[in-house]
Amino acid sequence: MATAINVQSSCSEDEWQARQRLAACYRIFAYLGWDELIFNHVTLKVPDEGADDNGAFLINPYGLHFSEVSASTLVKIDIDGNTLDGSTFPVNKAGFTQHSLFHRELPDVHAIIHTHTTATMAVASLEGGLQPLNFYAAAIVPRLAYHKFEGVTVHEDEGPRFLASLGKKRMMLLENHGPVVMGKTLEEAFLNHWVLQRACEIQMQTLSMGKPVVIGEEVIKKHLANLSQASIDPAIQGVPEFDAMVRLIDREDKSWRE
Repeated sequence: MATAINVQSSCSEDEWQARQRLAACYRIFAYLGWDELIFNHVTLKVPDEGADDNGAFLINPYGLHFSEVSASTLVKIDIDGNTLDGSTFPVNKAGFTQHSLFHRELPDVHAIIHTHTTATMAVASLEGGLQPLNFYAAAIVPRLAYHKFEGVTVHEDEGPRFLASLGKKRMMLLENHGPVVMGKTLEEAFLNHWVLQRACEIQMQTLSMGKPVVIGEEVIKKHLANLSQASIDPAIQGVPEFDAMVRLIDREDKSWRE
C-alpha cells in the first residue's frame, strides 16, 4: 500500500484548504453510509488551477476507504490523469475518465460526486426514475437528467453521449448505475446529493406501501420558486449544512485534517 507524502509544505494555502474540505467530505460520506468499499469518487478542482484544459483536480486515492482519506492522501492530477503532487497512490480509471470529462468540458463545474448508494442506484434502476412523490423530489425532478447504462465508465468515446444526456442540467442518474451530482462548489454538490439521496430513500419507502400521491407540475414550479426562502443564505448554498457535518465528524475523528 502506498503511503501519504507531506504535501502541506509544498502546496498553496488555497490548495491545502481545498484538500481539507474535500477530505472532510469523504469522511462525511463514510459517516452517512454513502461509501462503497474503496470505490466511488468526489472530485474538486484545485483553486486557480482548474480554469482551463491544463487545470488540476483532487481525487481520492484508489485503495483507501472513504473513512481513511485525509488532506494529504488526496491525489492531485491534471485533466489528462498525470499525478502532479508526487503521490504514489493509484487513481481509479473509471473515476478519472468520467470526472475529467466533466471538469474539462464544464467550466462552471468545480465539484463532482458519484456514488453507489442503495437508494440512488435503486431509483436509477426503476422505470420512470425519480418521481415527484415527496418534498425533496419536487426540488430535484425538473433538474435531473438521465443517461443509458453502457457498462463501467472507462471508455472515452462515451464522453459526447454523457454531455448530450446531461445538457444544461447538473444532476444526472446513470440508469442501472447511480448518480452524478455536480456543483459550482463542493458544498453545493454535497447538499444536492443529500437532497437526491433523501428523495430516493423516501420514494423507495413510499412505493413499497401502495399507490403514491403524485405532486402536480404547478405545485412543483411554486415549490422551486420558493425554496430559496428556506435557506440561511442562497449565495452560500450548502455551506451551513456542510459545516454542521464537519463539526459532527470532528467530534468523532480529526485525522482527516492531516
